Amino acid sequence: MASSQESKPTDVFKRQMTEQRQLLRLRMDKIKHKVAVISGKGGVGKSTVTVNLAAAFALHGKTVGVLDADIHGPSVPRLLGLNGQQVKVGPPGAFPVKGPLGMKVISIDFFLSEETTPTIWRGPLKMTAIRQLLSDIVWGELDVLFIDLPPGTGDEPLSVAQLLPEMDGVIIVTMPSDLSRAVVEKAVTFARRLNMPIIGIVENMSGFICPHCGYKIDIFQSGGGEKMAEETGVPFLGSIPIDPQVSTDSDKGEPFVIRHPDSAATKAFVGIVKNVEVYLDRRGTAKA
Repeated sequence: MASSQESKPTDVFKRQMTEQRQLLRLRMDKIKHKVAVISGKGGVGKSTVTVNLAAAFALHGKTVGVLDADIHGPSVPRLLGLNGQQVKVGPPGAFPVKGPLGMKVISIDFFLSEETTPTIWRGPLKMTAIRQLLSDIVWGELDVLFIDLPPGTGDEPLSVAQLLPEMDGVIIVTMPSDLSRAVVEKAVTFARRLNMPIIGIVENMSGFICPHCGYKIDIFQSGGGEKMAEETGVPFLGSIPIDPQVSTDSDKGEPFVIRHPDSAATKAFVGIVKNVEVYLDRRGTAKA
C-alpha cells in the first residue's frame, strides 16, 4: 500500500510532462520555421541582430515571433520598446506581447515584478522555464519564430535543442576579431554535435562607415567572419557595418531597419535576410 502511494506523485508528474510535450507539439506545428540566434561570447550584438532580423522579415510581410530565451539577461523587450508590458492570460494559455509590425514577443522579463529583478536560477529551473515559454504561450500561426539565446553553450541552448529537434537552423553572430575565431569554432561544434543545422555566420560591427564622407574604418578589423565561415565550412550570410544610429535606436526601443531603411547597415541586413529566406525556402521544400 505504501509503495502505491509513493508512486502517485511520480505518475502525476509523468502525466503532466506528457501533456506538456503534446501541447508543445501542438504549438510548434503552427510555426513554419524556427530559427535560433547564438553567439559564442557576449558583446557581439546578438540580440540587436535578432530583433532587426525579425523586423526585416516582418517588413517583408511575414508573421513573426521573437522568443527571448536569455533567462539571466533578457534584452529583447527593451530593444523593442516593450518594457513594463505584461502577458495576458486566457483559457488557451498566455498570449505574446504585440511588438512593432505586429511581431509576437515573449521574454522572462514580462513575468518579473521589476526590470532590475535578477533571475537567480539553476539549470533545471531554466529548462522548465524555456519549455513553458514554448508550450504555454499561444503563439498561433507564424512564418518564423526567432529565438534569441544567451551567449555560450550552456543550459538555455541545450534546452532549446532538446525541445525543438525540428529546428530549422541556427545563425551564429560574431565580430571580425581574432578573439572571436576560437569562440565561433566552439559554437559551430556545439550546433553540429546537437544536430542543429547551421544557416550561416553573420559578422556584426564590420567596420565603421563615416556618415559624412563614406570612408570605411576597420575599428575591429573586417573580413574575420567570412574567413571563419570558410575555415569551418559554414555559409557566410553577410556583414553589418557599425552605425551609431543602431545604438540610439536600440535605446529608444526602435529597430533601426524600420527607422533608417536607407542606411548601409539596413542594406546589409536586407542582404542577410535574403540569404536566410533562400535557406528557409529550400528547407520548406525539403520538408514537403
